[in-house]
Amino acid sequence: MGNVLPGIAAKSAGIVIGAILLLVCLYASIALGATKVGFNDVVQSFTNYDESSNNQIIIKTSRMPRAFIAAAIGASLAIAGALIQAITRNPLADPNVLGINFGASFFVVLAVTVLSVSSTTSIMWIAFLGAAIGAAAAYLLGSVGRDGLTPLKIIMAGAALSALFSSFTQGMLVLDEQGLDAVLFWLTGSVAGRTMEMLSAVWPFMVVCWLAALLLARHINVLMMGDDAAKGLGQRTLAVKIAAGVIIGILAGCSVAVAGPVGFIGMVIPYMARFFAGMDYRWIIPYSAMLGAILLLLSDIAARFAIMPEELPVGVVTALIGIPFFIYVARRGLEKS
Repeated sequence: MGNVLPGIAAKSAGIVIGAILLLVCLYASIALGATKVGFNDVVQSFTNYDESSNNQIIIKTSRMPRAFIAAAIGASLAIAGALIQAITRNPLADPNVLGINFGASFFVVLAVTVLSVSSTTSIMWIAFLGAAIGAAAAYLLGSVGRDGLTPLKIIMAGAALSALFSSFTQGMLVLDEQGLDAVLFWLTGSVAGRTMEMLSAVWPFMVVCWLAALLLARHINVLMMGDDAAKGLGQRTLAVKIAAGVIIGILAGCSVAVAGPVGFIGMVIPYMARFFAGMDYRWIIPYSAMLGAILLLLSDIAARFAIMPEELPVGVVTALIGIPFFIYVARRGLEKS
């Protein structure tokens, strides 16, 4: 894949430009919507909050949490996708591959329809548990056999688990239409209506995993040379894959727990990051985080205006972006093979 930013200075400049774009997107996410707010209201909501101002109340209670959550989730899903594509060597892989999204969805639907759970916070932690179980099951099944964990086996295990969880989820929703109404908006993926308390519960895990992914990047570079070459250089490839798997599970689990199964960010963004930064994961990780945050913020803004005065779930917008990309990359792969 081509690298349009060949030098360290150019890549560093790209990070700075991306950071500025990210700040612009954060401001746009806070300022734009059904109720227009001015620049002064945005600034004063941070520096001199006025509880009597309707615009500042909207910013503080709705727009600001939504913007920060979209940025954090976009970055987390993109990093998770970059690591999944590295260890599976599959440019079409994303958190769905490991059954993470479908595992979270199944546990949420089970809690709502069978256990009558209605608390948003409880649903968030149940989704995190389901995502973690889905990822762990995929890794366990993918490690069975004499040759251990391989990219093909983990993809097949993830696909099988995704189909299983999806079938169970659909079966429960067919039997309980009231449960469908309660979880439908969550199942399509959305950052609307989320609170800072929900982000506060998971952001420490996200930040630790972002830093861990950066520390792991050098080992991922060695792993990309192939298992035999990596082992010849003294790398413990299984340990690297397990560490990457833990990071993927936590990042995707936190994201799904808060926003539901937002798809395609983890597939599209690493491809874009490699285009700008080349194949060095020490650059791919930060570029993925930055581009993922920007894309999900822009997708959420588009979701607000697409069918005003109603809103689309942001997962619908990311799907509209991701499906053509999936077809494009798949066709390129077939043409090369």
